[in-house]
Amino acid sequence: MEPDPKKDADDKKSEAPKPDYKAAVAVEQPIFFLRYKFVLTALALVLIAIAVGFGLGRIGTDSDKKKDQLVLYGNVDLRQVDLSFNNSERINEVLVQEGDKVVIGQPLARLDTSRLKPQLATANAEVDAQQAAVDKLHHGSRPQEIDQAKAGVASARADQTNTTQQWQRLASLTAATTGRAISQQDLDSAKDAMEMAQAHLVVAEKNLDLANIGPRREDISAAEALLRVRQSQLLVFQQQLADAELIAPANAVIRSRLLEPGEMSSPQRPVFNLAIGDPKWIRAYVSETDLGKVRTGMKALISNDSFPGHALDGWVGFISSVAEFTPKSVETVELRSSLVYEIRVFVKDPQDQLRQGMPATVRLELDPGTRLKD
Repeated sequence: MEPDPKKDADDKKSEAPKPDYKAAVAVEQPIFFLRYKFVLTALALVLIAIAVGFGLGRIGTDSDKKKDQLVLYGNVDLRQVDLSFNNSERINEVLVQEGDKVVIGQPLARLDTSRLKPQLATANAEVDAQQAAVDKLHHGSRPQEIDQAKAGVASARADQTNTTQQWQRLASLTAATTGRAISQQDLDSAKDAMEMAQAHLVVAEKNLDLANIGPRREDISAAEALLRVRQSQLLVFQQQLADAELIAPANAVIRSRLLEPGEMSSPQRPVFNLAIGDPKWIRAYVSETDLGKVRTGMKALISNDSFPGHALDGWVGFISSVAEFTPKSVETVELRSSLVYEIRVFVKDPQDQLRQGMPATVRLELDPGTRLKD
């Protein structure tokens, strides 16, 4: 049988070894890394150099900042006032709304005064009456009263003269007749009338003296004291009438309107909550190591995220003398267990940009003697 050339070629082809693609890939990967090894290494070195340079640059910048200034972080704070009436009465008017800006002396609300005004009128009349009584005592007796007292003395003297003469006549007649012409009873009556007339004359003369001297100092003092009592009562009612109008104690903003017309007021129930815009300050905290760098009156720059690139002028107005643990509002974990001192950096805010609780950054320019040295 003759061999088939075509079949033999196919058998040889099937017996030839197949190429190993996995081995070829495994061999080419090390060759790729070897070929680009120097490029990758150079790129890594460049990235490391850039990172180190950037880090050193930041360290140098922070170091310079620490030498020139002290940076603190805090929150805006301001005074708040709960404003209430002094009187317990029904509210008649509320004149402002939340958010209104008010000025010192501006009326904010009024109470019902329908019962207070008659009491004030009564007290005023009592003061007028007592004042007239005091004036009368100070002016003393009128000329007509003195003349009246003199006339009383003259009348009493005439009566005393008449009764004396009458008794003398009866006494002489009794002596001349040895008691036969006048009875003893008539003689005694004449004598009693004479003595009574003498007593009336003494009373009239004393009344004249009193009219000339005028009132006693003690009576004047008592009347003046009673006048002061009446005046004090009048002042109380006048003050109650003044307190019936609630007045703004300072330039402020109405934060809350708490009572409405028709409600009963009392000193324990605030009608408004006011936010006083001046002064404002930043409440910040200084560590013990930095406390020696801060002094009262030191100038400061205040900035916040709401107005980037715009700084406000300020100054250190208060440094606490008592250490405390760092408040929870300070988010730095390392500082929460440290002792710090509260400071207040007062700030000039003519445009009213800062709000209660707003976070702020404070930069204190350090004196040359307190700056850190290299």
